[in-house]
Formats: sequence, C-alpha cells, structure tokens
Amino acid sequence: MTSTQKAPKNDVPERPRSAPVRRRWWIGLLVLCLLAIGAYALLSKWGRAQPRAARQEAPAARALPVVAVAAKRADIGVYLAGLGSVTPLNTITVKSRVDGQLMEVPFREGQIVREGDVLAEIDPRPFQVQLTQAEGQMARDQALLKNAQLDLQRYRVLVAQDSIAKQQLDTQESLVRQYEGAIKVDQGQIDSAKLQLIYCHITVPISGRLGLRLVDPGNIVHATDANGLVVITQLQPIAVVFAIPEDSLPQVLAKLKAGARLPVEAYDREGRQKLAVGSLLTVDNQIDPSTGTVRLKAVFPNEDNGLFPNQFVNAHLLLDVKRGATVVPTAAIQRSPQSAFVYVVKADQTVAMRPVTIGVSQGDETSINAGLVPGDLVVTNGVERLREGARVELQAGGDNSPRKSN
Repeated sequence: MTSTQKAPKNDVPERPRSAPVRRRWWIGLLVLCLLAIGAYALLSKWGRAQPRAARQEAPAARALPVVAVAAKRADIGVYLAGLGSVTPLNTITVKSRVDGQLMEVPFREGQIVREGDVLAEIDPRPFQVQLTQAEGQMARDQALLKNAQLDLQRYRVLVAQDSIAKQQLDTQESLVRQYEGAIKVDQGQIDSAKLQLIYCHITVPISGRLGLRLVDPGNIVHATDANGLVVITQLQPIAVVFAIPEDSLPQVLAKLKAGARLPVEAYDREGRQKLAVGSLLTVDNQIDPSTGTVRLKAVFPNEDNGLFPNQFVNAHLLLDVKRGATVVPTAAIQRSPQSAFVYVVKADQTVAMRPVTIGVSQGDETSINAGLVPGDLVVTNGVERLREGARVELQAGGDNSPRKSN
C-alpha cells in the first residue's frame, strides 16, 4: 500500500515542466503563419500594381492608328432640301366613246406606247349599217331636190307667161329649200356614222406607260363606263412636287424673278443615290399654314425612267454656290457641348483639338467658315480613341499629304 501511494506523487511535478514548452511551440507556429500570410499579401499587391502601372503608361507610349485627310479649297453648293413625290405631268384614263363589243386589245400591260398607236378595236358593223342608211337617205333626198329644182324652173317660165298663180311658184321654191335642208341633215348623219367608225379604233392620246388592263376582249363597253379600258401615265418628262420651309421662299422667288434656272436633284429614300437631275418649274400660290411649308414643282426629262409615279424622293434645290470654301469630310467634324471641333494632326504626329465654325454641307463634305485653312490634316477615322496630345500613326485610306500650317 505504501509503495503504490508514493508513485503518483513522483509523476505530478513533471507536468508543469512540459506545458510551457508546448505553448511556446504553438505560439511560434502561429507567428510563422502570420508572417507567411503577410508576405503573400504584399507580394500579391505588388504583382497587381505592376501590370496596372504598365497599362496606365501604355497609351502614352503607343501611337494610335488613324486615317487623316487634308482640308481643301473647293466650291460647294447651298442647297434647300425637301421631301417630295414623283407626279406625272399627265395621267389619262382611256375610255370608249361609242357603245359596242370590244373585239381586240392589241397591247401588253406595262407597255411603253406612242401617241397614235392603236389600243383597242370595237365592233364597227353597227356603225357601217348606219352609214349605209344615211347615204341611201341622202341619195333619195338628192333625187327629190333635183326634181323640185326642175319644177321650179318650169314654174318660173309659166309665171312669166302669166299661166299659173304666183302662189304656186312660191310653194315650189319652199319645197326646194326643204329638200336642201334634208340633204344637209343627211350629210350630218353620214359624218356622224363615219365618226363612230373612227371611234371604233381607239388610239393612244399621249405617249406614256400603260397600266393594267381593266376590260377584257368580248365585253360590251359603253361611253358612260366609269373605269375605262386602261390608264396611261406620262413618264417623259415627269415632275416632282416637294416642300421647303416658308422662310426660304423669298430667296427662291428672288432667283426666279431674276430669271435664274435653279437645278433640282432627286435622291432616293435614304438620300444616297442620285436618281435624276432637273430644274425648278414653278412655286405654289400659297403656304400651308399647318406645316409652315410651300410646295414647289420641278420637271425632269427622265430619259432613263429613273423616276416612277408616286415614288418618294428627297429633292435638293441648288440655290447658290459658295466659291473657294474650305472643305473637309463631314466624318471629321465632332461635337461637344461647347462647340464643334476637329482633330488636327500636327507635324510631331500628335493631334490637337481645333474648334471650328461649320458652314453648309453637300453630300459627304462640309464647309468650314472658321478654324481651319486649306492643307490642315484632319482625322476622319479613329477619332473615338483620341485625346488632346495623343500620338497617332497615319494609315492608308486618306490623303496624308503634309499640312501647310499647324
């Protein structure tokens, strides 16, 4: 019992000596972990900062590719633009002038026809019968007139011999005049029948383009039919009716009063393709109060049939020509809240923002009233990446000739 009780007393003093050793070991391990984490964070931050700094310095060192064009001196037109539609000078609905059966329609739908061409044939036989009757009636009346004239000559001799009464001579003279009147009526009936026969041959009244056929052969047509046989639209020449603001009307009237011939260009719906060139014909006699515009009519030869009736077009009226203007591509002009500007390429291959005053535009070109001189090299492509003082590299696709001045 005594030996077993002393053994536990010998083990108790050793535990306090091993606990501080393990505690220091854990503390050291924790410090090493914290140092490793801190070193990793510093290295990661430094690694991210290097590419960012490189990226921030790259734009300043790399030249941006752009396309530049030199400003030039040229004449540019002052245009008035308006929306319009193509209007034929003449549109005719061909109708029959007599009643009868439509025998033949010798034309194709959409065909170009000339004045005098035959369009349709109506059965002429009823009118030939009328002509024969009228000619027979006239022959009968002519025979009666001739006999009455012979009797009149006899009565005049008898009256001179005092063989008959004067009243009988007057009656015979009246009968002769009646027959003469009947012959005139017969002649009118003959002419009417011949005219109906002419109307049986329906011809083209004006040169133009045929529409769709409205009546088929074999049908009975009447002079009172509303639809007619076919519609003819004149294509050469042809007109365009368009509108301009009322504020521009005095300038147009002044040009017309001076006898100037104002050219008009017709463009397609998108305003890119030129369809035809004509001249201003006239101005409407009143302003539309609902829109504040006035209508103008221009006439076009339309020899190539580039304009079609009721076609929508953009009309450009050339009002004046600005001589010797400084002209640049419209794509070079940029806009800011303060003003319009362009990027000018300097001799050291850097760009500078140059404020400009914009003039008139014609197609893809715009005149500059102030801010540029002919020869200045302006950027037309690649402007979205440029800043003041950015270095650029000129690419093919533009006029990269040296500038005359900075």
